[in-house]
This record gives sequence, structure tokens and C-alpha cells, in this order.
Amino acid sequence: MFARRTDWPLEPNALTREIESRRARGLPVIDLTESNPTRCGFAYDSAAILPALSIPAALRYAPDPRGPGEARRAVAEYYEERGARVEAESVFLTASTSEAYSYLFRLLADPGDSVLAPQPSYPLFDFLAGLNDLEVIPYPLVYDSKWRIDLDKFIARLERGRRGIGVTRAVIVVHPNNPTGSFVKPEESAKLAELCREYQLAMVADEVFSDYALDSQSRFTHAGCDSVLTFTLNGLSKISALPQMKLGWIVVSGPEDARRQAVERLEIIADTYLSVSTPVASAAQELLETRRSLQPQLMTRLRHNLAELDQGLKSPRSGAVRLHVEGGWYSILKLETNSGISDDDLATTLARDDGVLVHPGHFYGFPDEGHLVLSLLPNPGTFAEGIGKLIARLGRL
Repeated sequence: MFARRTDWPLEPNALTREIESRRARGLPVIDLTESNPTRCGFAYDSAAILPALSIPAALRYAPDPRGPGEARRAVAEYYEERGARVEAESVFLTASTSEAYSYLFRLLADPGDSVLAPQPSYPLFDFLAGLNDLEVIPYPLVYDSKWRIDLDKFIARLERGRRGIGVTRAVIVVHPNNPTGSFVKPEESAKLAELCREYQLAMVADEVFSDYALDSQSRFTHAGCDSVLTFTLNGLSKISALPQMKLGWIVVSGPEDARRQAVERLEIIADTYLSVSTPVASAAQELLETRRSLQPQLMTRLRHNLAELDQGLKSPRSGAVRLHVEGGWYSILKLETNSGISDDDLATTLARDDGVLVHPGHFYGFPDEGHLVLSLLPNPGTFAEGIGKLIARLGRL
């Protein structure tokens, strides 16, 4: 009765069952995976946000496949502040970054084709690709004091795509990556663009965390890239910490002929759905402006919790180190010794015995055991309590 593409395992895993059990019994859960900024105690400018959603333009329906012109111009201005020249006509508004991926997978690939995506990374790619009948070929990020793309293995994955039944159509780069927090370096981006030209691939640049750089390294954007057909994704969810507003976008750039053809085809895809909410799109400029008060709050929180984590890890019994992070909302712990317990079992034990929720590394595709992933967004008091319990548990391993 159901499509094979939706044949997912639906039984909750042991970690989920432990958390559900605690909550059912009224026991506290310290959620160190919390990534919803609206639940983390930040001060939103309601005096600016709420009136913006009630302007007269919200009552008029004037469908445009790319989205209202004023909203697209606001997006172009955002990139202008970042030093990139983006034309409003090259911007397509979407209801979310996930929808943007679906548009692009439909634009670029046929059923059975593949896309290259980083590993470790967010598991959403597998679901989005599967729903569009595509295969994800992972290319590895490797860690040696900092994260980098293993270009030799990347090229090997490209060759694999040539030999398969389908064709590799695109390369996804996440800038910075979730959860490694690693930005694509300019030299890496240049090499990937060279390979995209050689193998006739498009580049899809996911930059949803790009405003959250934790160090002084360059924060270039792929938007406006003219050397290879490039689709740059972002949205209000992270830029303005407004995931509930459901507004994302695609910026199309690249050589003129390829860019023109992509825009023409995307226009038909977008016109088929017309999914963007008029009230939210009409408020886009005001909602983008709220980033100026929200982002400093988030950066303060990220740096505070990162310092709290580092302080806790100074304990000689912590048994873990924090991997270097350049940006984003997450941090990765690497266990220093093999405790004989899997990441899944460790996360389940933390949930059952300590009431602390963390993500095991395999959730993000880490190829080996010994990794835990934490969000840096929780309230500082909650975060400190959770880190204390986590480090105490690691010390008992």
C-alpha cells in the first residue's frame, strides 16, 4: 500500500524510550540537544515582530513564483551587507530550507541519481534525498586539530558516482557544517568549484549557521559565486532565530547561461507550489532586521556555554575533550579512551540514570564510536547542571 521511499523504521529507539519514560513519570530532563531558540529564553522584539505580521499587504494575494519583490530585495540587501552582490531576481523564497532542497533535487536530478553530502552532518539529507528518489553519497570530513574536507576521498566518491546506475548531479556543502561547526575554507571551495566544472555538477551551499562564527576566520558566502552554478540556502530560522516564521530562500548564481536556465526552471517548480506565506513574506524586511538584536544574544550564549563546557572538561576525570568548533550552535565531545560502551548505550544511560539528553555521534554519521553532540543554546543554568552530570558520568566509566 505504501511507497518504498517511506519504508522507515518507526519504532522508537532506546534513547527515545528512556526520555519518554522519564517525562511520563514526571521526572526532569536536562535537554542538552535543545536547538529551538524560542524555548531558550532569548528576548524577542515583539513590538517589531507582531505589527510586521499585520500590515495591509498581508491581506492581498498577488502570487509570484519567486516571492514578493520587496522580500527578495530585503534578502539581497542582507547579502550586500556581507559583501556579496545578489540580484533580487536571482532569489527564490521558499517555506523552509528543506523545501528549498526538494526544489533543487527536482531541478537537478532524476530518480536514481545521486548527490554528494558531507559526513558527519545533519541526517536530514538522507530523508530529503530519499523522498526525491535520490541517493546520498557521503564524502568525509576529517579531524586533525581542525575539521577539513578529505579531497582525495571526495574525488573517489565523484568517480563512484560516475560508475553507478544514476549520475551524480550536485555537491552539498554546509557552511558551517552541523554539528562539526567547520566552515568551508576558501581554498576548499575553490577546489570544489573546479571539480564541479570538470564533472558538470552544481554546488548547493547550505549557509543557515553562517552568521554564527565563533572565531575570527573569514566568513565568506557562496552567494554571488560566478564560477560554477551555485544555489545558496538560508532563512529566518537561524538568521533571526525565528523557525516558526517558515521563510527560507535560494540564491541562484553562476555562469550566465546556466544561471538563466536554472532560474527559468525553478520558476515553474515554485509556481507549481506557491507555498510561501504572504503575511510572513510581507514582513520579511522587518523580520530580517530583528537579527540585529537577536544574534548578539545568541553569540553571548554560545560563547558562555562553550566556556562552561571547557571549564568542566578541565576535571582530570572528565575523560573527554572538546573538538575545535568555528561556528554554529553545537559542540562535539570526543571520549579519550575506549570505555567499551557504545555512544548509543552511553546516551541511553545518561538519559535513564542522570536525566540528561545528548545526541550519540552516530545520529550525525560519525564513522566510529566515542562522540557525543551537544547544543550550546540551552539556558546557562540548565546547561551548567547538565554538563556537571555528564562529566560526572564520564568520570565513572
